[in-house]
Amino acid sequence: MATASVHALSTGSLTLPERFFITPADPEAKHSVPSLSFLVQHQPTDNLSRTTRIVFDLGMRRDITLYPKVLEAHIKSRAPFTTEPDAVSSLAKGGLRASDIDFVFFSHVHYDHVGYPKDFADSNSNTKFLVGPGALDLLSGKKVLNIGSHSVFEPDLLPADRTIELPPPPVSSLASAQPLPLQSEIGIDTPLVLSWSSRPLAPFEHTIDLFGDGTVYIVNAPGHLPGHINLLVRTSVSPLKYVLLAGDACHDIRLFTGERDVATWTDDTGRQCCIHYDIPRAKQTIAMLAKAQREGVEVDINGVRQRGEVEVVFAHNWEWEEDALRRNRFWPGKI
Repeated sequence: MATASVHALSTGSLTLPERFFITPADPEAKHSVPSLSFLVQHQPTDNLSRTTRIVFDLGMRRDITLYPKVLEAHIKSRAPFTTEPDAVSSLAKGGLRASDIDFVFFSHVHYDHVGYPKDFADSNSNTKFLVGPGALDLLSGKKVLNIGSHSVFEPDLLPADRTIELPPPPVSSLASAQPLPLQSEIGIDTPLVLSWSSRPLAPFEHTIDLFGDGTVYIVNAPGHLPGHINLLVRTSVSPLKYVLLAGDACHDIRLFTGERDVATWTDDTGRQCCIHYDIPRAKQTIAMLAKAQREGVEVDINGVRQRGEVEVVFAHNWEWEEDALRRNRFWPGKI
């Protein structure tokens, strides 16, 4: 039975005021947190097909002047921050170049996750980009969020001829969405499943079995931002283990444990702000992920229902980062 490997990538850091993320909060407390990215490598069991490499998120941009001016100003308000190593230099530590990456998946399109996609979109690369449902409307400006200075987006971020946007998940879990008709149009040479499953993968309501072999699932994780997705990766068969790359579903582990609630605040203009655009759905997603880590994920393997252990990894969990560095879980090490 196939597995995939997951490798953490160092891709910058920033400093977050606690009061913008949790309540109750210490009004003066700040934490320096990573903006983690991950390399996922999928090798088919026949060992004949080539390895497919996915990078999940790109972290911070190494040169903040390449962001729009309004985002550059916002980032400076999150000092101290770091932008190196970035995704390209972190991949190089294990001998990989940007051109070796087949896909870049974005958990969502906030500035501290999108990095510099142009590094992966030059003429020597065949890298494709994937975003969740609704992300392209944010980038184009068709959908505008008025929830804070962090939610500014770039219309030219991704090359249209290399970018896949997943369809919305079906309203009913009993009916699957239609497959995306874009694979041949953008030149994907790896057979991928790009439709939401009609069979829930407990406790997740909407998933995509990306390679059709149960190794990598895209998980719909709404609430933080339109198009927010997670990645569930089977890393071991015996015992059955998964790593869930959870993006920005949660910024403070005390939300995950139930010790704190999601914060809102009023900015200098009187605008009501929150790090999540849909608070009720964000809370539902946090509860879903907490259940997955607490109870595991229920999967069907060769007709037998089994429960696999799940490790949930958030992009900004500084305690996880410290532990992972000690345990050599960063590329070329693995989780």
